[in-house]
Amino acid sequence: MNQINAGKILIILIASFYSLLIISSQTYAKGIQAHIASGQSNHTVGLKSNGNVVAIGRNNENQLNVDQWRNIVQVAASIYHTIGLKSDGKVVAVGSNSDGQLNVDEWTDIVQVATGPHHTVGVKSDGRVLAVGDNSENQLNVDQWTDIIQVAVGALHTVGLKSDGKVVAVGYNWHGQCYVDSWINILQIAACQHHTIGLKSNGTVVGVGAENHGGLKYFSLGGGIVQVATGVFHTVGLRANGTVVAVGRNIESQCEVDSWSNIIQVAVGALHTVGLKSDGKVVAVGYNLFGQCNVPFAE
Repeated sequence: MNQINAGKILIILIASFYSLLIISSQTYAKGIQAHIASGQSNHTVGLKSNGNVVAIGRNNENQLNVDQWRNIVQVAASIYHTIGLKSDGKVVAVGSNSDGQLNVDEWTDIVQVATGPHHTVGVKSDGRVLAVGDNSENQLNVDQWTDIIQVAVGALHTVGLKSDGKVVAVGYNWHGQCYVDSWINILQIAACQHHTIGLKSNGTVVGVGAENHGGLKYFSLGGGIVQVATGVFHTVGLRANGTVVAVGRNIESQCEVDSWSNIIQVAVGALHTVGLKSDGKVVAVGYNLFGQCNVPFAE
């Protein structure tokens, strides 16, 4: 396990296999601010307390070129790109724009962003949703959504959490990852390649989609969960007491989080897991080929 003093890191985004927006259920009602999120196990991004952004890992598409960003309040990332939400509600982006997923320059009044391999989604302050990028599976068809307080993005699907705790979804549904119509009392959502996860108000977790993705085959995080994160092969839950539980395939030891304590947010990549501690330090386990677990973010 790697442990790094992160100084005053507020938000850490892990760019791992597919886009994941990780949002603490303790902050979602205040206009969702992601502390940690994931994209393709290739780069990690940290949002500092002064609104600056730092990044480490693979930079083959310039996805790490965030050093000039200022006044950022949330970050999101996927395989080859990184998204930043500014305090004035505008959005910045770097990296690959192969499907137009970075065409966010004209967005305004945004309060939360999520991004996947080929599309990016933003929630406006009035609860409406914007989306750009690939629409091959109708994953951008969110223009009729209202009262949304959070969005999450998978490979080819988009999920929205409504203010009443219900959930909506559009896009690719071969594995049933969009079958969320019956969900109620949801506080937070997370999505990945072909599955969707929901955190309920009673601290339990529900999931739909491909059984072999996100640890759904072994799915049981128990109760007392306050935040969830999910990747291609595993799902992680943060408990109210600051400890962490993980389920799913443990190919690269990415589920070995039992010893973690004082965690305030978790993020998950395809094959790695990162936790932000209450003292600003960061812990990470799992796949580290590109140094994505070596997050020496300091002031």
